[in-house]
Amino acid sequence: MTELSILAFAVILGFVHIVLASHASSLQRGYRWTAGARDEPASPLTGIAGRLERASRNYAETFPLFAAAVLIIVLAGRTNAFSLWGAYLYLGARVAYLIAYAGGVFLLRSLIWNVAAIGIFLVLFAGA
Repeated sequence: MTELSILAFAVILGFVHIVLASHASSLQRGYRWTAGARDEPASPLTGIAGRLERASRNYAETFPLFAAAVLIIVLAGRTNAFSLWGAYLYLGARVAYLIAYAGGVFLLRSLIWNVAAIGIFLVLFAGA
């Protein structure tokens, strides 16, 4: 599998985040709220719905950095073992992060986030 294939799977993971957070939100707030215009402020999500929403937002913060790093390396023709392992680390850690965050796992979630960040840096390091 190449870095671009891993990037494609990371896009799919982004959709998984959105779908899980959306359905959890709908279960908590009701499908009438979800289908409505959402003009009225809603109370904050709690429990797993809140955790899935926060995990989704966090993914949206790191994914553009990962995508840019992969595209830079691929377009520069500088892919190597570092970029491939970095991409695998990012994707694997982000899957684990989603599971840990949804499960409310204390501390481990933050450590997993750092593994994903290391993955991004490995991809960038490949071009150095």
